[in-house]
Amino acid sequence: MTDRLLTIYRSNQREGNLLFFMIIAFLAIYFIPAGTERFDNAVLEAVRLTNWYAREHVILCLLPAFLIAGAMAVYISQGSVMRYLGPTAPKPVAFTVASVSGTLLAVCSCTVLPLFGGIYRRGAGLGAAVAFLYSGPAINIMAIVVTAKVLGAEIGIARAAGAIAFAVVIGAIMHLIYRKEEAQRSVSNARGFGGDSAEKPAGIIALFFALMVGILVFANWAAADSDTWMAIHALKWPITAALAAALGGLLIWRWNWPASQLLILAVVVAAFAALAPGIPELPFVIGMGGLMLIATLREDDQEWPVQTWDFAKQILPLLLAGVFVAGFALGRPGHEGMIPSEWVALAVGDNSLLSTILASVLGALMYFSTLTEVPIVEALMGSGMGKGPALALLLAGPALSLPNMLVIRTILGTQKTLVYCALVVVMATITGFAYGNWWVSA
Repeated sequence: MTDRLLTIYRSNQREGNLLFFMIIAFLAIYFIPAGTERFDNAVLEAVRLTNWYAREHVILCLLPAFLIAGAMAVYISQGSVMRYLGPTAPKPVAFTVASVSGTLLAVCSCTVLPLFGGIYRRGAGLGAAVAFLYSGPAINIMAIVVTAKVLGAEIGIARAAGAIAFAVVIGAIMHLIYRKEEAQRSVSNARGFGGDSAEKPAGIIALFFALMVGILVFANWAAADSDTWMAIHALKWPITAALAAALGGLLIWRWNWPASQLLILAVVVAAFAALAPGIPELPFVIGMGGLMLIATLREDDQEWPVQTWDFAKQILPLLLAGVFVAGFALGRPGHEGMIPSEWVALAVGDNSLLSTILASVLGALMYFSTLTEVPIVEALMGSGMGKGPALALLLAGPALSLPNMLVIRTILGTQKTLVYCALVVVMATITGFAYGNWWVSA
């Protein structure tokens, strides 16, 4: 009978898999603990976290990141990327450029993804692209300063040193593991979207991207316990507006965009900023939408919105789904999901190897926006978390998250994603364990 059933299944495997999936889905729904306090609260936490993410990160973080990634695919010559970041580029140069570029962004683990996808598609080597992917959210200067101020100078210094070393070491290991594949990719790479013949001077291209990155950075300048930082925070929107005006001027000057259309867009953005001063996201999104509309109407620049949309439709649904699942399992900072916070505190309550491993894995699955990891770790340390697991969480958490992993998989594939995540977790565990046990014995 078993052989007969297997024969029937093999003859129509697709329908058999569908039936199996439907049975599993039905059983999951049937036995779902709806009505229990913890489950209902976990669902609410998932909705609240997703709502918070949509409000705080999609418009100001992801949308400009999509625009920058789309511009990378169109306006940066593939030759330039291959020269400095390609698989055959000198590794000290490639890793230094990637790490420094990522560090200057100071973005979260999700916002860095479109930019990572942009340089990887354009021909960057796997090692350099991964160094950029890790350094963007992990080597955040302000986060390092806040860590030292809140959690202590030694853990702040350990975090800075560990994050810088991780970007280089993880990138180098990824390159070594896949060096044969990368060598073939460097020979047959034809994934660019634009020809080098239309390349503008390097200084103009650098200024173009510097202005867009500046808009991304200052629009997301978060409040922090620092007088200097807060002085800049008070001027974030005037600075962002000045950078946007400079970008418009550059597009008129070197891209030959019609000044009248950009002037109309500027007037509309300014009008909405004046009418709704408490909702800066409104003029911000109107400005980006207008920019893409003008590009769409121009034959020479139509590829920019096309590539931007390609990144958005690939990445955004997975990010939102991943944030929902992370909220359901772990809740928001200070709130519980399905996993009780007491379990977390007990699991990472000393400097043992098991606690450090659990802290690394927990950090890799949780979503942290920029700077939020510090108060979370502070609360866990107040509940008894060891310094070793705390450092492990700080090294793994900002660079990885469940939403982040889902998107990396669509860019690198399942195997490379698992290797990258494993390297981050293993290195965070080793570093945290060594640091925690050295600190205890000191």
